[in-house]
Amino acid sequence: MSTTIEGVYHNGEIELSETPSDVCEGTRVVVIFMPSEAIDLRERGIDEAQAANLRARFATFAEDWENPEMSIYDNYDEEKAKLQAR
Repeated sequence: MSTTIEGVYHNGEIELSETPSDVCEGTRVVVIFMPSEAIDLRERGIDEAQAANLRARFATFAEDWENPEMSIYDNYDEEKAKLQAR
């Protein structure tokens, strides 16, 4: 199971917004650098209730999505083209 915590990158280190309570020391992590500007969901026609609904729906497959084996899909089109060229 994965745990998500927001943080900020400063001087080569990641500063977490909170300390995880259910994560053991030495646990592997994946860091995704987000654009510094916030995404305005209202500007995209998504209200708070819809955003909460989306978060809940995405949570159902978050564990699968974050599984290291899913990295095979990171370059899906490139890998598919290689297979078709054989």
